[in-house]
Amino acid sequence: MSEPDPIPIETLFAAPAFSGAQISPDGRRIAYLARWQGRLNVFLHVIDQKMGWKLDGDRRLTADAHRNIESYVWSPDGDAIFYLQDKDGDENWHLFRKAVADVSARPVDLTPFPGTRVMGFSFSTADPNKIFVQMNMRDPTLIDLHVLDVTTGDSRMIGKDPGRFVYWIPMSNGLPHAFIIDPGGEYVLARFEDDDFVPLASFAGEDYPFAPTPIVPTPDGTGLWLGSNRGSDRTRLVRVDLTTGEESEVASHPVFSLDTPRPEADQRFAPSLILNPVTGDLLGARFLGERQVIQPLDTQFAAVLTKLNAISGGDLGHVSCDADGRRWVAEFTTDQDPGVTWFYDHMTGESQIIGRRRPNLDTRKLSPVRPVMVTSRDGLALPCHLTLPVDRAPHLLPTVLLVHGGPWYRDSASYDPEVQFFASRGYAVLQVNMRGSTGYGKAFTQAAKGEFAGRMHDDLIDALDWAIAGSYTDPDRVAVYGSSYGGYAALVGASFTPDRFAAAIDYAGMSDLRTLVADQPSFLREALLNNWIAYTGDPTVGADNATMLARSPVSRLDRIECPLLVIHGAQDVRVKLEQAQAVVESLQKRGHDVEFLVNEKEGHWFINENSNFELYRKIEAFLARHLKNEAS
Repeated sequence: MSEPDPIPIETLFAAPAFSGAQISPDGRRIAYLARWQGRLNVFLHVIDQKMGWKLDGDRRLTADAHRNIESYVWSPDGDAIFYLQDKDGDENWHLFRKAVADVSARPVDLTPFPGTRVMGFSFSTADPNKIFVQMNMRDPTLIDLHVLDVTTGDSRMIGKDPGRFVYWIPMSNGLPHAFIIDPGGEYVLARFEDDDFVPLASFAGEDYPFAPTPIVPTPDGTGLWLGSNRGSDRTRLVRVDLTTGEESEVASHPVFSLDTPRPEADQRFAPSLILNPVTGDLLGARFLGERQVIQPLDTQFAAVLTKLNAISGGDLGHVSCDADGRRWVAEFTTDQDPGVTWFYDHMTGESQIIGRRRPNLDTRKLSPVRPVMVTSRDGLALPCHLTLPVDRAPHLLPTVLLVHGGPWYRDSASYDPEVQFFASRGYAVLQVNMRGSTGYGKAFTQAAKGEFAGRMHDDLIDALDWAIAGSYTDPDRVAVYGSSYGGYAALVGASFTPDRFAAAIDYAGMSDLRTLVADQPSFLREALLNNWIAYTGDPTVGADNATMLARSPVSRLDRIECPLLVIHGAQDVRVKLEQAQAVVESLQKRGHDVEFLVNEKEGHWFINENSNFELYRKIEAFLARHLKNEAS
């Protein structure tokens, strides 16, 4: 049997050729992200009278040759696009506005304040020239709510952070609201009135590692659409009345939970809710299964969804419509297709493909992602995914145990370039949704409390033993790899179970849980109560500090036996570079086989394509040496 022909790194990890397409409010133009000078920038396509594309209709709206523009939104009037951009991954996000009519004009930095971080923004439905911006301009340690005039650049503070955690919820036609955290960790929904918070409803802190999400104001300003699991293991979509604080169910699924993004995501365009981006009307809700389930909540959208599903057999990704809900742009993905974008006109029924993320990728070389269920040693059902290389016998393969970040996240049977990268080089890829992962109910998530480097790691080993017992995996050729929490898991694997891995790769992982918590920005301190502190401990408490150290790889570096590759961005503000340096310096002192890749112009994740080319070439060579895989 022939060995697999590896897919080139450039094909998998170059900036996408076409992605993030969004139709303008008037339905006449489509903006999208595409590659220019190796960086993602915003382009514009004009739709002609017959729905087809003008061959010469492309215009590049931005010219950022330094760093990718990862996402953007149309203004409600369609005159401009807005996007956030930081510098080299430092996460000091600035808000930029780019007028659509004047291609030659440079984007305007609406928040040109040194050291300022924009935590979120949303448009005012009452005044198209006003934007609500959450940022720490007044004090680096506090997040205030401002209303900003896009024509003059003037801003006015309308919500003052009193020195506590605040996630602001601006309202176009009324007083601001917010989620705050009380001393016991409860999330309190409150109205900000007369420089004070008036409580409306509370939610159990232990049920929400990152607050109830999504958080979206209803268009009439009288309520919030919210993800709630009050009284249930699953997350439902509810409406909270802003007068009474009472919640009423809007949508639910008998098995699956609502997709719940973190609060820092732009909630008007939250993936869990499908909204009309101009009117704010709720059209549908997404629920998490191995394949997503979309529940239409609008009669017209139900008809549109039927048509969209007939176009493609994939999962519906980003979708947008014009103000009338007539013209649509929708991207579909599968585990073996990174994304194809369609244009659909609901009035005429016409549709056509307008772009592919990776047109040069031969999808026949991609491997299917197989969901499997593994039982942990203490009886917990662990949703896992096994991906096997094509054109190779699925027997005693070198294996990459790929651990997701978070850990408040989850893997699914979807396209992942890393998975396909490893599989195309002859490796089996095992992904484990260990306890602590989201999407499988709050009890499954909460089962991770106190289990870092404990049962969370046991879950990974139990899944690996399943793959070995099934003869998929050669037990002597296993590498553990992941980023962020996954990087921590890789270090745990190498230091807590050194006999199980032939190699380990730590990408942006924390080596010391105590330092991780202590290094977080002060305005997030209270927010840590329900995630890192609840799950790992408080380093200011003596007993917790000792436990956190015991569960940190930095306490066991002398036990690492396998070769280790450490990868980190110098600008990382979530897991400081010092965490990686401590590991590397300790291992170097005892002459251990450790490699260190530091990128000076990246943060917690490498974004630019040249950074990723270097990253995956390094990983490819490292695994080829230490797993002795002849296909690499």
